[in-house]
Amino acid sequence: MTTLKDGDMNTFGPELPAMFDGIRLAAVATVLYIIVRCLNLKSTTASPEIIYQDTLLSRYLFKTCPMLTKEYIPPLLWGKSGHLQTALYGKMGRINTPKPCGVRKFLPMQDGATASFDLFEARGDHSTGDDITMVICPGIGNHSEKNYIRTFVDYSQRQGYRCAVLNHLGALPDMELTSPRMFTYGCTWEYAAMVGYIKRAFPETLLVVVGFSLGGNIVCKFLGENQSNQDRVLCCVTVCQGYSALRAQETFLQWDQCRRLYNFVLAGNMKKLILSHRSSLLGLSSSNIGDADLGRLYAATSLMQIDDSIMRKFHGYSSLKEYYEKESCVHYIHKVTVPLLLVNSSDDPLVHQSLLDIPRTLAEKMPNVVFALTQHGGHLGFFEGAVLFPQPLTWMDKVIVEYTNAICHWEKNLPACQRSGNRDSNSCLQSTGVTLSG
Repeated sequence: MTTLKDGDMNTFGPELPAMFDGIRLAAVATVLYIIVRCLNLKSTTASPEIIYQDTLLSRYLFKTCPMLTKEYIPPLLWGKSGHLQTALYGKMGRINTPKPCGVRKFLPMQDGATASFDLFEARGDHSTGDDITMVICPGIGNHSEKNYIRTFVDYSQRQGYRCAVLNHLGALPDMELTSPRMFTYGCTWEYAAMVGYIKRAFPETLLVVVGFSLGGNIVCKFLGENQSNQDRVLCCVTVCQGYSALRAQETFLQWDQCRRLYNFVLAGNMKKLILSHRSSLLGLSSSNIGDADLGRLYAATSLMQIDDSIMRKFHGYSSLKEYYEKESCVHYIHKVTVPLLLVNSSDDPLVHQSLLDIPRTLAEKMPNVVFALTQHGGHLGFFEGAVLFPQPLTWMDKVIVEYTNAICHWEKNLPACQRSGNRDSNSCLQSTGVTLSG
C-alpha cells in the first residue's frame, strides 16, 4: 500500500488554497452570470418601437406626445426583467397607492345579473374645458379597488377626467352574484351598460375608452360590435392585451418565458374566484353549471381547462374553440374608426411575440391605429425609477394620459361638424367651404 509522506504533503500544500480560491471565484462568476441573465442587465434601454401610418394626426401626436418617442427607462437593477416587472405588478400593483373617493353604481341586467362600476369625479377642469369621462375596463378578475387602477384613476382625476371603472362580474369580494354567470374573456354586456349609463347621466360628456389586459380585449370588441358604440368616443387606449384568445391559450402551454407556470398560477387564482361563488353558480335554477363541471374545475391546472369546464358555458358556447373565436376582439378591432393606441411590451411573459403580429399589421393598414411596443415593462408593469426604487406613477399611466390629452386638443381644434358625435358630412363640407358638383 502506498502512503503519503510529510514531504509529499508539503509539496501539495501551496497548490490547495489556490485551487479552492479558483473554485470560489468560478462559483461567484457563475452566480453573477445568472443574476445578469435573469435581471437582463446587459439589455439597453430604448424608445418604444412605433408602427403607424404617416397622417396629419400621427404627425401631431409625435409632436405633442414625447413619451411615445423618448427612451423608456425602467429601474436599473431589476426593471429590465419582464418577470420582475410582472411580479411586482401582481404582488403590489403600485407603490404608495392613493385612495381616490368614488361612488359605487349598480345596474340590473336583463338576465338577472347585477353589474357594478365605481364613478370618480374629476378634481379640476380639463385643459380643453370640455367634460370628458374615461370609461375603464380592468384586467382579468380585477376591479376598481386594485392598486394599479387606483393609481391611474387618481392621476387622471388630477388631469381633469371623470373616471368610470367597471368591476368585473364576480370580481368584488363583498358582492354576491345575482345570476349564474361571471365575467368572461370577451362579454361586453356589463361594459356596455356602464357606458350607456354615463352617456345618459352626462349627456354633454365625451368618452375616452381604456382597457388593461383582458379589459383591452373587451373594449375593442365593444367598439367594433356596433358603430353606434363609437358615438361620442374620442379615442381608445389598450395596454398589454393579447388580441386573440385562441392563439394566446395555445402559447400558454409552452414553457418559454415560464408561460406554463404563469398559466398554472392564473388558473389557481381563477379557480378560487369561481369557487367563492359556488353557491350562486350551482343554486340558481337557470344555471348551466353542474356538479360534474365543478369536479372538473377542482382538477383543472390551466386556464383552458377552466374555460372549457366553466366559462364557455355561461353563454352556451358548444366548444372551447367557438368560445375563444367569438370572444376575441381580433374579429372586431378592424371596425374601430376612432383614434386607437395599442401598447404592448416585448418582454411581457404573458403575451407571446406571435400575438403582436395582430396590432402590427393593423397599424400598418389602418390610419387611425398607432402600435407602441416597448422593450421593457413586463405585463402591466412599466415601472420607472433610477436604480432600485420605482416611482409611484408608471410610464403606462403617463403615456395614456398624454396621448388622451393630445387627442382631446386635436378634437377641440376640428371643425364642429367633424367632432365626435357630430359627423354629418354635408354640414362639414359647408363649414369648410367645400362644395360638391353634379
